[in-house]
Amino acid sequence: MNSKITRRCLLLAGAAAVVASKAMSAITAAKPNIVVVYADDLGYGDLSCYGSTTIHTPNIDRLAAQGTRFVNAHSPSATCTPSRYALMTGDYPWRASGTQILPGDAPALIRPGRYTLPAMLKQAGYNTGFVGKWHLGLGDGKVDWNGEIGPGPLDIGFDHGFFMPATLDRVPTVLIDGRRVANLDQNDPIAVSYGAKMGDEPTGAKHPEMLRYGADPEHSNTIVNGISRIGYMTGGKAARWNDENLSDLLLEKAVDFISAKRAAPFFLYYAVNEPHVPRAPNPRFVGKSGMGPRGDAILQLDWTVGEVMRALDRLGIAKDTMVVFSSDNGPILFDGYEDRAVELAGAHRPAGPFSSGKYSILEGGTRVPMITAWPGHVRPGHVSSALVDHVDMIASLAALVGQQLPHASAVDSFDMLAPLLGQTDRGREYVVEDTKLMVTTGATVSSSGSRILAIRAGDWKLIRRSVKPQQFHGNPIGTRPEDQLYNLADDPGETRNLAASQPRRAAQLAAWLDRIERGGRSRP
Repeated sequence: MNSKITRRCLLLAGAAAVVASKAMSAITAAKPNIVVVYADDLGYGDLSCYGSTTIHTPNIDRLAAQGTRFVNAHSPSATCTPSRYALMTGDYPWRASGTQILPGDAPALIRPGRYTLPAMLKQAGYNTGFVGKWHLGLGDGKVDWNGEIGPGPLDIGFDHGFFMPATLDRVPTVLIDGRRVANLDQNDPIAVSYGAKMGDEPTGAKHPEMLRYGADPEHSNTIVNGISRIGYMTGGKAARWNDENLSDLLLEKAVDFISAKRAAPFFLYYAVNEPHVPRAPNPRFVGKSGMGPRGDAILQLDWTVGEVMRALDRLGIAKDTMVVFSSDNGPILFDGYEDRAVELAGAHRPAGPFSSGKYSILEGGTRVPMITAWPGHVRPGHVSSALVDHVDMIASLAALVGQQLPHASAVDSFDMLAPLLGQTDRGREYVVEDTKLMVTTGATVSSSGSRILAIRAGDWKLIRRSVKPQQFHGNPIGTRPEDQLYNLADDPGETRNLAASQPRRAAQLAAWLDRIERGGRSRP
C-alpha cells in the first residue's frame, strides 16, 4: 500500500507540473504585481459569495466574480501564528518548535537569512511590502520598543513594513514603521510585560467600569481606548493606535505602497485585522450588519477590499495585478470579549456547513474562503473544487515569476499555480491540518499544548488520536482518545466517526500521516 500511495502522489505531481507549464505559457513575459490580502479569523460562511444570506459582502463578491473562488481551500493551521509562518516559509508549522500563538514580546520566529516568500520575490525583482498584522515575533528575546527593532519583517525579505507587532488584543498597541515605533515620544518611553503588572496604568480586572465591554481574565490587563488587552504596557501614549481608525490608517499605508511602486512589479502582503477581537469598527460601519461588532467588522473588511480594488483601477494597474484573498484560520464568535457576537449571530453560520472554527482540528478550523483574481489570466466566475493550502503560496508564486526553490527550503510547498489561475480543478492529493491544545495557567491561556494533526485526502479525513475531548471558548477542538475518520462528502459536519467501520482506510491514512511527519518534508 505504501508504494502504491507514493506512485500515485508522484504521478499526480507530474501531471500537475505539466498543467502548470501550460498555464505559464499563457502568462505574459512581464511579471504581474501580487497583492495577498490575509483576513484574520474570517470563516468560510462569513461571505455572501460563499452562501451567507445574513451578511452581504458586495466587494468581495465582485472579486470572486472577476476570478476563481475556492471551496476546498485550507489555512495551514487553525490558529494565526502557525498559518502565517507556513505562508511565509512554505513549511508546515508543526515541523518547527515555537510555532504557536505568540505573546506580543516574543522573539522573531523566522530568523534572518531564512528563505521566505518575500525573499523569493525580491530575488525575482519585486519591491516587497508588508502592511498590517505581523504576529511572528520580533527581536531576539527582549525588544527595545524605544529604539531600533529587529530582527523582523525587513530582515526576511520585505523592503518596507508598517505593521502591528502582534494582535489587536495584545500589547504593545503601537505600530512599527520599518524598524521603529511610529509617532513615539522619546520622553514617554514604552515598557511591556507579559508577566507581572508594572506601572500605574488601569487594568480591566481592576476597573471594569472603564471598559466599553467586558472581557475574560486573560484579556483584562492594560486598558487602551476603553478596551483591556492581554499583557501590561506603560508609556507610548502618542504612539498608541485608535481602534476605530486603525483599519483606515493601514489601508492608507497599503495604497501608498501600491501607488509608490506601481512602475515596477511589487508584492504587497496586506494582513488585515478583521474580524479578530477586539472588534471596534469605524463608526460608519457600526450597526450596519445587525450582528453587532463582529458583523460590522466584516462589512469594514469588505469595504477595505473594495478600496484596494478601486485603487488598482484608479492607478491603471488592475490588469497587471494578481490578487489573492483568504483567511488565516476559521471563525470564532466569543474570543475573550463580551461583544455579544454569539447572541447577535442569529441564523448566521460563520463556518458555513462545517463544524467548530478557530482553534479546532475540525473542518471549520482550517476550511477558509479563498479567491484569486487577475484579469485575462485567472479564470473569471469559476468555482474551483481544487484542494489547496496556503503553504503552497511560495512554490506557486515561484512558478509564476520563474524562480527555482532551493531543495532545503519550502519543504511542504507544492506548485499550485494552475489551480490558482483557475485552469484546472486538480489540486493537492492531500493536506495536513494542525492545531494545538489550549493550556490555561492562572489567567493566561496559550496554545503551547500538544499538537493535533489531521490528514485530508480526497473526501476523507483522519484526525489522529490525542486526548480527551477539549473545548475552548465554547468551540470543540475535535480531540478524542481514538482516531477519527470522516467522509466529508457525506458528512461535512464531521458527526459520524467511521474509523471502526472502515479500519483499513483509517489505518492507511494514519500510516500516510506518520510518513509525512517523519519524512521531514513532503515536497519531492
